[in-house]
Amino acid sequence: MDKQVYLGLKKVFDQKLEAALVTVTSVLGSTPRKPGAKMLVFADGTTVGTIGGGCGEAEGRREALNVLTSHESKIYRLNMTADIAQEEGMVCGGIMELFIEYMGAYSSAEELELNQNYLSALESPTNPVLVTILVTPEKSRLGNKLIIKNEEILGDLGDMKLNEAAFEKVKAGGRKCQPFLICLDIEYNICESASPKAAYRLLVEPPTTVVKLLILGAGHIAVPLAAMAKMVGYEVTVVDDRPSFANTQRFSTADKVICADFKQALETLDINPQTFVVIITRGHRYDKVCLKKVIEQPAFYVGMIGSRKRVKSLIADLEEEGVPREALQKLYSPIGLKIGAETPEEIAVSILSQLIKVQREPNPS
Repeated sequence: MDKQVYLGLKKVFDQKLEAALVTVTSVLGSTPRKPGAKMLVFADGTTVGTIGGGCGEAEGRREALNVLTSHESKIYRLNMTADIAQEEGMVCGGIMELFIEYMGAYSSAEELELNQNYLSALESPTNPVLVTILVTPEKSRLGNKLIIKNEEILGDLGDMKLNEAAFEKVKAGGRKCQPFLICLDIEYNICESASPKAAYRLLVEPPTTVVKLLILGAGHIAVPLAAMAKMVGYEVTVVDDRPSFANTQRFSTADKVICADFKQALETLDINPQTFVVIITRGHRYDKVCLKKVIEQPAFYVGMIGSRKRVKSLIADLEEEGVPREALQKLYSPIGLKIGAETPEEIAVSILSQLIKVQREPNPS
């Protein structure tokens, strides 16, 4: 969850205010934001967070104010067709489905308590997963939630069997780090969203919805990798200790470029379960420093370039220095998929392909 939205929600509950939380649940075509993006709209019309700006966001804000008036949450389809986009000066022409949730004095005590529990859980190392009902045969269940913290479940989707089915499906989905939808039939079996049997649609949100790529080393491979990773939606940070390499001229699309000693830089960065780490420094010594700092942190992926012989030697050195073998076993190296890559650009494609493959696999190994 975006930090500003998180702080806004804290304000809502601490000061007993009214607000509507707008969440992008699915998209079709070209849209400015992806599923999981959130905007919080207060009763006075002020907002925090964004679902993309422009007239689309203005329409979402208007609908949120309607929800604040009715005190009833709803699903709203925001249609940004090409004609509207052209007329309003927008660059998008797709459709975003929004779940607009009322929060305030007209919420039940159970709803308020559950939302506060979720915010508290986000501050803890439990990495809570949030499940929300978007489609249900029983209108009263719209917006019902489950919080899954490891093996603990809080909340209620309105039916014990549905709770159990959602829990099982979330666990079977593995360590996905982006929001996804689960569609179930009336017997709680998985089905396609377009199927006439679809009775329930659930939005599953991991603790954070921003997938981060941390590139350690700003050499020739890093330049195309950073550019392509940004194109497919990663938040990109590049680190190197050479000013002539680690600069915004070389990495104009990166979200952050850090020119500093690798060890010092890594001590300042947050590496969480939504972080992918790629180690492509200029030498064995720097690879070792980086790998030792990140391998025991909760990154979703850690990959390192290098020959099998070189990597094997480095791993042996780290084991001798006390790094647990089980931690080192999660390293992806040699890095990238085998596509016969030779040029820096081709190697970057192979690395990015592996990142996407690992991210999409239900249970990456």
